[in-house]
Order: sequence, then C-alpha cells, then structure tokens
Amino acid sequence: MRFLLIAGFPDSILQFRGALLDALQAQGLDVHVVAPGLDSRSAMHQALRARGMTAHDIPLQRTGMNPAKDLRSLLSLWRLMRRLRPHYTLAYTIKPVIYGTLAGWLAGVPQRYALITGLGYAFQGDDQAKDRRGTLRNVAKTLYRQGLKKAHKAFFQNPDDEALFRGLKILHPGQSTHIVNGSGVDLNRYQVAPLPKAPHFLLIARLLGDKGVREYAAAAARMRAAHPECTFSLAGWIDDNPDAIAHGELHEWVAAGDIDYLGRLDDVRPAIAASSVYVLPSYREGTPRTVLEAMAMGRAIITTDAPGCRQTVEEGRNGYLVPPRSVDKLVEAMESLYADPDLTAAMGAQSRAMAEDRYNVHKVNAAMLREMDITP
Repeated sequence: MRFLLIAGFPDSILQFRGALLDALQAQGLDVHVVAPGLDSRSAMHQALRARGMTAHDIPLQRTGMNPAKDLRSLLSLWRLMRRLRPHYTLAYTIKPVIYGTLAGWLAGVPQRYALITGLGYAFQGDDQAKDRRGTLRNVAKTLYRQGLKKAHKAFFQNPDDEALFRGLKILHPGQSTHIVNGSGVDLNRYQVAPLPKAPHFLLIARLLGDKGVREYAAAAARMRAAHPECTFSLAGWIDDNPDAIAHGELHEWVAAGDIDYLGRLDDVRPAIAASSVYVLPSYREGTPRTVLEAMAMGRAIITTDAPGCRQTVEEGRNGYLVPPRSVDKLVEAMESLYADPDLTAAMGAQSRAMAEDRYNVHKVNAAMLREMDITP
C-alpha cells in the first residue's frame, strides 16, 4: 500500500516527520512525500530518495491568499493522487491540510488524515478583530471547515487547539479527533549535556512577534543590566510572515550587546548544550518542538501559560510558566533560575524524565499509526 505525506515546507520533512516516515516504511508501506520545492535537484529530494522514499514537487505558496494559485495547488495534488492512487494521505500545516485533504477526497483516497501542528498567524489575537489578521482568520476558518470535513480523522498536538476548533465549529459534530504529544523527540539524538558554568539563556524560533521574541529581547536587556555575566542567545530566521521581526530591531538588540544572534541552525544541539535554560515566550503553539529538544537534553524551561506551551511544563518541577506578553514575569522567572544553579540542574533532570515518559518520538508515532489503523 502507498502512503502520501503532504507538507508545506520541505525543510521540515525529515526534521519533524522523519521518524514517522521511517515507522511507516517499517510497516511495509511505499512512502511518498509531496511539497513545494522538492524538485530533483533539491537536497531534501535527494535525502528522501536515499531513504527509499519518493519525492514529488508541487506548486504551493505557504503564505498569502491567491485563489488562482491555490486552485492550481489543489489541481496539482488531485492529479498526483489520481496517478499514485495512495491508500493513505496525511497532511500538515494549513494549506496542505485544506487542499491536500480536499484533493484526496476528490481523488477517492480511502484514508485521509490531517495533523494540526499549530494555528499560526491568523489565529493569534482578538477573534473579533476587523484588521488583516481578522480577515485571514475568517478565510482560514471557512477553508479549514471544508477541508477537515473530508478528513477521516484530525490529529491535534494539544487539547486547547481541538477545543478551539470545536468552539468555532471548524470541526463538524461527528468529526473524529485524536490528541498526540506533539511531534515527539528522538531521545537518542538529543541526549543530556552538562550544564555550562555561567548562566546562559536560549531561544530558538522563527523571528516573529507571536513567538515572544520582543519580550525575550526586553527581558535580556533587563537581566544583563543587573547581571552582566548572563548571556542570551537567539537562533532563527526572518521570513515573509506579516508578523516578522524587522531586521532593524534585530540589529539593535545585537548592537546593544543584549542578544547573541546565532542565525538559522541546521543542528540545534550545540546551541542547547551551551545553554542552561531554554526560553520560549510564545503566544500559542501546537507543541513546540524546540522545547521538547531542550527537555530531552536536560534543560530547565521557561515558557508561557498558553496553548501548546503549558503542556510542556509542570510549574516548579521542570520550569516556570509565565503569562504571554509579560516581560516582568519573564524576568522574574529568569531571576529565580539565575539565583539557584542547583534548582536549574534539578529542573533540567525533571525535563529529561518528562521527555522520556511523554514525548518519546517512537511512542508518539506508534499512537498515530494505531489511530490510522496501520499497525497490526
């Protein structure tokens, strides 16, 4: 039988779904992957081929609203599915979920699944807002509703997102859903690393306002004024998201000496190993993969009491939860861990234990395969 994974961003395929694809192959499935930018010259195409998988390139814009281009994406997916005749499809991120699931229904794919990995730009902020974000939210709700209606099951990475989709009536009343513990983390690849001698805080994220990057920079400035020996690293990149941090802002933080900017990292493990505390002040997530990676490497966590983030921290056990957008509370949590290295180490050990118990990637993938009736 043939399995088709539909992605919106090629760089994420092996990083976030590699273990799942391997698990599907282990069950004897012929694995195919479709995403924009997967032409035969791309590194990801070659990497998938080396693993015995087949890659397909399609035209799909990850952001923006262009009906003509989105229709082209839908038709391209439909034609591909008519040719491949997959038995299963699994789509993740907004446009692949919408157009991949609709195309699967039109092509008669027997089993169609959607994975909601986070809600993104459109679902942040006031639900009644009349601005650009509010317009995008209304369009997204309508399109999600149509796409998910054709899915046999929708996977969510936290209960808050599922509850929101039900509250907004994006899910139809009889929709089958299942909550998984994020994308999981490979505990062999992300092993415990010794803590550095000096306090070092780290944030890894796309450089967006909604990720809490500005709050992190503001907290870093205040902490460095009081404790010059503290260091703060930031890894990630600026993309074309409407909420992206301006290049000028980033330059100011670096020029002031408050932020050590690491750029976009292919391997985050050295950065996590150099840190003592991992920080993610995001306003909303699915389940943040970087937090799971930091937990697996034995780091205390400071994140927000927000959907997707709050599930990764037991307050006072492996870290602290702070309100979104609160620089004061973020600084307070940082001060607590700065003042007590033994507490930082103890919380890091608890993070690793929680990663082993809840977020082992093989446990997460086994649950998904069972829900898709793939495992014997």
